[in-house]
Amino acid sequence: MLKAKSLVSIFDRCIVDYHKLNDVNQEIVNPFEKKSFKGILYLKCWIDTVQWHYEDIIRDDEIKPKEALDLKRKIDQSNQKRTNLVEVIDDYFMNEFKEVNPQKNATMNTESIAWAIDRLSILALKIYHMAEESSRISATRNHRTKCLEKLSILNDQKSDLCLAIDQLIRDIVDGKKVMKVYRQMKMYNDEDLNPILYKKNKD
Repeated sequence: MLKAKSLVSIFDRCIVDYHKLNDVNQEIVNPFEKKSFKGILYLKCWIDTVQWHYEDIIRDDEIKPKEALDLKRKIDQSNQKRTNLVEVIDDYFMNEFKEVNPQKNATMNTESIAWAIDRLSILALKIYHMAEESSRISATRNHRTKCLEKLSILNDQKSDLCLAIDQLIRDIVDGKKVMKVYRQMKMYNDEDLNPILYKKNKD
């Protein structure tokens, strides 16, 4: 049975690999087979990590408008790739559990396994960067202390989320939860659904 802690280890490896160069323009070197489940998880976390740094850069007060616009579009593209990969992960679990027959009293969950895993990837990033801040020499002692307190909370959150994911998977396997997926159906990137885009195409 898949355990959430094994997912965290993939995310942690990805985040460390990214920060060897710490460059949003660097090429990903995925250590896993590209289409394997681990390879998809690694790519998912890589996209999250690059976007984390995009979000830092765009908050620079001195960024030029053209650079900010270009970066905003990269963030939009990154969000779409992230959503697409979450749906690929959901497809993986749908296939894994396709033979499971839910019990008559089976209940629904508020989110799919993949979206919970998405939160786990972001949480791994928060923990990495909060740990950095908690030991940053140029920061004040008060800053480092506050970051250590936040880091402790984040680690508790990670433990709880890992447990919740493991429980959700177990409940689906046992037929106690219904495995059901709803696509995000984002509209703003779709040339047929965003009125700004489809009006432009008519001109």
